[in-house]
Amino acid sequence: MEKQMIFACAMIFCLAVAPVYGQYYSKTIKAGPRVEKMTRLRFFYHDIPSGKNPTTFLIAQANITQDFFSPSPYGSLYSMDDSLTLEPERTSKMVGNAQGLYLALSRDPTKFTAVFYADFAFTIGKFKGSSFSLFSRYPLTDFVPSPGVIREMAIVGGTGAFRMATGFALFRATSSNAKTGDASLEVDVTLYHY
Repeated sequence: MEKQMIFACAMIFCLAVAPVYGQYYSKTIKAGPRVEKMTRLRFFYHDIPSGKNPTTFLIAQANITQDFFSPSPYGSLYSMDDSLTLEPERTSKMVGNAQGLYLALSRDPTKFTAVFYADFAFTIGKFKGSSFSLFSRYPLTDFVPSPGVIREMAIVGGTGAFRMATGFALFRATSSNAKTGDASLEVDVTLYHY
């Protein structure tokens, strides 16, 4: 009986002490004034789902999607690792890559819209090792966009030189192919960061 009483007291002690040591340490301090910077970038983005070396892959598709004639059937999920270059040609100097996902949302097989998440990372130059993140809806557009049509997307974060970034990116198609889904876009970015 005495051993059971000692064991019960030890268990009560352990259970009473555990919450005290399970707490995390936290201290809030007032941040000093920060100077917001604005950075503008211009580069070209190449999304290539066709050919021997595609940069975009279909990773999931809804079983009920019956529109096989659309390059991006409704409900299709794609992963991407697209190149970023200095010039419109895919063979021009690569400055980084965009990695992420997009979900095709248009039920009209002649149109394209998607929810888009991507991290745009730079691998050379002043911003090497820095990135910014887009999480936005790509507005409804024809699969072969008209020249000069500009699409805006939201920037929701960043790392490195773009830490805590917000802003927007303007996309303009420089070339696209409705049959293959290949597209190259000019990207003008305005970032606000610290």
